[in-house]
Amino acid sequence: MKYSILKKTPLAIAILATLNASPVLAETLETITVKSDFREADIRQSTTSISVVNDTEINKRSARGLDDLIGITPNVNASSGASNANYFQIRGIGERSQFTTPINPSVGVLVDEFDYSRMGAGATMFDVKQVEVLRGPQGTKFGSSALAGVINIKTNEATKNSKVKIEATGGSHNTKALGVAAGGTLIDDTLLGRIAVHKHTSDGYMENTHLNRKDTQNEDELTARLNLKFLVNDELNFDLKVLHLNIDNGYDAFNFKNGYETISDDPGHDRLKSNAVALTANYKITNKVNMKAVVTKANTDSEYGYDEDWTFEAYDAPNFAYVAFDNYKRKRENRSLELRFMSSENGRIFNNTTDWVAGVYHLGQDESLNRNYTSTYGGSISSYDYNTVNSSVYGQLDHHLNDKTVLTAGLRVEKFDADFSNSASFLEKTDEVLFGGKLGLSYQINPQHLSFINVSRGYKAGGVNADSSLPADKVSFDTETLWNLEAGLNSSMFNGDLQSRLNVFYAARKDQQVNSSTQNGSGPVTFTIYQDNAAEGDSYGLEHQLDWLISSKFKLLTSLGLLNSSFVDYTYVDPSNLSNSISKDGRQQAHAPSYQYSIGGEVYATDNLTLSANFEGKDSFYFSNSHDQKSKDSQLLNASAEYALENWTIILWARNLADNKYDTRGFYFGNDPKDSWAETLWTQKGEPRTFGLTVSYDY
Repeated sequence: MKYSILKKTPLAIAILATLNASPVLAETLETITVKSDFREADIRQSTTSISVVNDTEINKRSARGLDDLIGITPNVNASSGASNANYFQIRGIGERSQFTTPINPSVGVLVDEFDYSRMGAGATMFDVKQVEVLRGPQGTKFGSSALAGVINIKTNEATKNSKVKIEATGGSHNTKALGVAAGGTLIDDTLLGRIAVHKHTSDGYMENTHLNRKDTQNEDELTARLNLKFLVNDELNFDLKVLHLNIDNGYDAFNFKNGYETISDDPGHDRLKSNAVALTANYKITNKVNMKAVVTKANTDSEYGYDEDWTFEAYDAPNFAYVAFDNYKRKRENRSLELRFMSSENGRIFNNTTDWVAGVYHLGQDESLNRNYTSTYGGSISSYDYNTVNSSVYGQLDHHLNDKTVLTAGLRVEKFDADFSNSASFLEKTDEVLFGGKLGLSYQINPQHLSFINVSRGYKAGGVNADSSLPADKVSFDTETLWNLEAGLNSSMFNGDLQSRLNVFYAARKDQQVNSSTQNGSGPVTFTIYQDNAAEGDSYGLEHQLDWLISSKFKLLTSLGLLNSSFVDYTYVDPSNLSNSISKDGRQQAHAPSYQYSIGGEVYATDNLTLSANFEGKDSFYFSNSHDQKSKDSQLLNASAEYALENWTIILWARNLADNKYDTRGFYFGNDPKDSWAETLWTQKGEPRTFGLTVSYDY
């Protein structure tokens, strides 16, 4: 495996050196509780490759969405192509965009109980307690939407104690934000509540020189959350969560210079409106068995449109008259029901040695698309309906072989049904049974070190391509499966002042689903975008995170991800020219940088002042599997200064302090008439230097 990071930075040596240095003993690090598994657990006891980003890190970055945080999580990447990053890749696996073909996600994105896997923009960060990133297939717990892993976002919940938070932010690019969260006891011993409302606006960082505007990629986002807890008695409680999102952002990102200035005359938009409700019942049936029932419903409307020609009419004159706009309106409705039974500490079976979980899950998802494409070269209106039903049964046993050794076995069997129809009178039905699970062994070497090894199987249902012009063998694509072998070591040393999580993995993908595309001819004409199956793909690598409270004055935070993710026996076939085939054997997969790292620290200058900084970077990566264009490697510096006094906190923050230029999405096709429609790499730029001031009051 080739890891160019070892040639470019002494980071790896620095991380290893910290393990052998002598620390100054101080307070222990904050305990992190992982909530994504069947049972909540201290992260030091987790046998999954997991990263947890807490509210402290979220606040000091003034993070608006997930793309502001993933740089500190190993082997996680994002793709933009919109005003926000909607799609994420874990260990090189994950979708990068969606146009006319319905997709089943490889990376699950959950906000509390709500599924925003294809709408990452819905994961806004105000009043979020922590973000948990689980790498590797999570087939037993999460099923078919977690082939590569899960990003699970947990918000603050209602508590008995009264709490109020008021937060205001002002920053560069005319950024303004105001948030209020309040909660506590509403009826003694009966009803708890919490409400959070946040409004964020910004002009964005693009400038449209043709329209003389700096707000054509503006941000206008409203998030409102409600949580009510009904404490019926000691055995029964209900938890109600309500979420409202209203995102109305501009989208004006691409230009012929691949820079921060556009010349479009009809800037696009990236909108999302969502209303979701979840009701959870927790019932202690006996002192041995607990039950959890969850029912959810979410309705989401999204609209994504962009100026396809990127210009104004006079730009092409007198030889051309090219005007085009592409618009996608989607409606999604999700309905889910889960019933789970779980042993309590007194309910272990097999002579009090084995914890158990058993449950059923039902998910119905309806998605409809209306696409309106207008162009001087001929437009079109099309639509589809895609309805899926997932019905699952699952179970897991955690058998304690002795005081130090636990054997885990989990299995999920899922029936997947899908109906697809479109405006071209094309119909397709899918009906298949899928399964995944995990077999793992953990061993507590001593109180400071926990080792584990897991074999897990993930799966992702097949589907259908919406383009009826495709050859018959490309209309549908098969189910993908992934086998993952993983070993890890969790360490807690120096009285808890140093915590380390290290894991290595190997993953083999079969019938890998690959997104491919081709431009139909030269000039401003249509594209064929479709999902295909590669024969195989494999990946292997390493992930390491270290948190070290070196002294009462300094904390070191590092992460490192190494990845080799490549195709095995895959040939790309151009659907517009079947004789044009290209072997991709051994090529690295898209959006899979071979290294990612973050190294940072916190200096507690005084009792009130904390200074923080981190330097994060990633290797170059391919933008697509259909061409060989790559990004450049990137390095970002982020910093903050936090002053806290009684109930007040003031944070001066900056992201990308050195103002480095980097790309978040790339396409390769012809779009410039002045260059005879020559195929060219077009990229969307990431956020430049951004800074601001956040003031909050907590009571």
